Amino acid sequence: MRTVFKSTPSPTRMTPPASPLHLTFSESLMEENIEAAELIITKWDSLSHDSSSCNTASLFSNSREEAKQYLSSTKGLQKAMQYLVSHQASSEKLVRAQTLMATAMKRLEKEFYQILKSNRFYLDPESFSSHSSSRPSASRSSFSDLEEYVSENESGDETDSVPEPQRVSIAAMEDLRAIAEVMIKAGYAKECIRVYKITRKSFVDEALYSLGVESNLNLPKMDWEVLEAKIKNWLHAVKTAVKTLFSGERILSGQVFSIAPAMGESCFMEISKEGALALFEFPENVAKCKETPEKMFRFLDLYEAVSNHWPEIDSMFCFESTSNVRSTAMNCLIKLGDAVRKMLTSFETAIQKDTSKSTVPGGGIHPLTRYVMNYLTFLADYSEVLSEIVADWPLPIPSPLPEPFFGSPDNEESISSPVSVRLAWLILLMLCKLDGKAAMYKDVSLSYLFLANNLQYVVGKVRQSNLNILLGDEWVTKHELKVKQYAWNYVRMGWSKVLASLPENPTADIPVDEVKEHFRRFNSAFEEAYTKQASWVVPDPGLRDEIKISLARRIVPIYKEFYETYGGMHLRKEMWVESLVRYTPDDLGNYWSDLLNVSGSSGSVMSSSSHGGRSR
Repeated sequence: MRTVFKSTPSPTRMTPPASPLHLTFSESLMEENIEAAELIITKWDSLSHDSSSCNTASLFSNSREEAKQYLSSTKGLQKAMQYLVSHQASSEKLVRAQTLMATAMKRLEKEFYQILKSNRFYLDPESFSSHSSSRPSASRSSFSDLEEYVSENESGDETDSVPEPQRVSIAAMEDLRAIAEVMIKAGYAKECIRVYKITRKSFVDEALYSLGVESNLNLPKMDWEVLEAKIKNWLHAVKTAVKTLFSGERILSGQVFSIAPAMGESCFMEISKEGALALFEFPENVAKCKETPEKMFRFLDLYEAVSNHWPEIDSMFCFESTSNVRSTAMNCLIKLGDAVRKMLTSFETAIQKDTSKSTVPGGGIHPLTRYVMNYLTFLADYSEVLSEIVADWPLPIPSPLPEPFFGSPDNEESISSPVSVRLAWLILLMLCKLDGKAAMYKDVSLSYLFLANNLQYVVGKVRQSNLNILLGDEWVTKHELKVKQYAWNYVRMGWSKVLASLPENPTADIPVDEVKEHFRRFNSAFEEAYTKQASWVVPDPGLRDEIKISLARRIVPIYKEFYETYGGMHLRKEMWVESLVRYTPDDLGNYWSDLLNVSGSSGSVMSSSSHGGRSR
């Protein structure tokens, strides 16, 4: 009736008189519409008051054909009322029609609620968000949609037919749309929308609660372990909420109220706004927690989740009435980005302020190297997110950056992206610290071994992670060459006395006394170097093999020539040869095989045999 009275012609408007024939035909049609509507409306109204059936009687679940007839009759009744308002405004028939319409609207409101309630799990947002492209068009007639849709998708094989849950959800949605259309046209939009909002909001709130979405949490005062568990849960919840829950609800609201899109938007806003705000206030509040480098990765997880879902958030909550949802989500990104930048600064400061004075036994991997590189390896997995966060955040260091660590500015492969520069800078800070720690070793050769080990660890971590992509091949190649330089310095300085103990020309004619002296000096230098380095380590097997090969190539050929020239021929018959010529060339390889092993035991140097090598 609300729509009917709104459409009543203005008194000042002149309506041409209708012909008697037209009035007779229209009156007859109007009478038929009222009688047809009265028959079916009265029938279902009586069932509503029947105590034996009032709890089970449902027009749409009882007979779809009769439900279709009910809606059609209601539309006919509305046309009759419009005619009566225009031509017989004081007629008793209009009062009769008004009463029938009120009864019909009450019935449809009840049916609308029952369909929403009984099909709340079939009206699954996941179903609508997943199958939105295959749903019947909103422009089709409501009751032919399902049959047409099924016939289009069914094949001869029964297993290829539309799944039952999908059939039910489509049918329920179409029924809701048909009822909404009739109620809105009859002026009962308010009642229809009220029922829809209450029912669907209850579903959304319950779904968010089951996902663990909570509001009004005092996150900054939570223990980190508790908060981290909530963050992990939220990361799962936001994906389901955005991709499925809110997306499905928007589709459902749009389909049910396709006749009035503004009403659909209003319904979606009322249903989802409160839950969406609670969802996105969580990461915003997490960003208020104290920033420490250890929390970095959870903050990045939150930033990445919001950033990845931003297109859907911006699209779904594009209405002016939901602008605060968009602004809350955007504030998440801003505050989380600020927190990440502070944590990166704290991490950089921690490297610069590292004052540990202890040396690593055997020149192995320093804890600072392990911590920094493991941290940066994880950071590299967030390169896309970090690129957004540090894009407009320049490094507070002189430019250009040091070429030995960052590559030539003229080279196309030189580091240029903000993320790459910042990560390379952090590695450079750590390497500078390692240079200082290397100086703490009293033995210079051990200092170089320490630098070789730690830089090799850095290069290995870069090669095995996304750091390789960010820093580039040129960076890796330059640092690999530096590892080789450190290793060569260790070999040269750690075994220089051994090499110096041998004659420059091992095959030259040398007096016996000088030969004896060379063997004595070699034995002493070799045993001293080996004993001193017995506890030194090279964790990387590849680098360890390279060092041993370098040692063998540098010393063994010269010693072998000297041994074969003097150890086997000239001194063989001497009684003291066993104690003078202690090592064969093969013995050297046997000793070096256990040298620099992380868990191997080097044992002690033998001094009793020149033939059998090392005892096992």
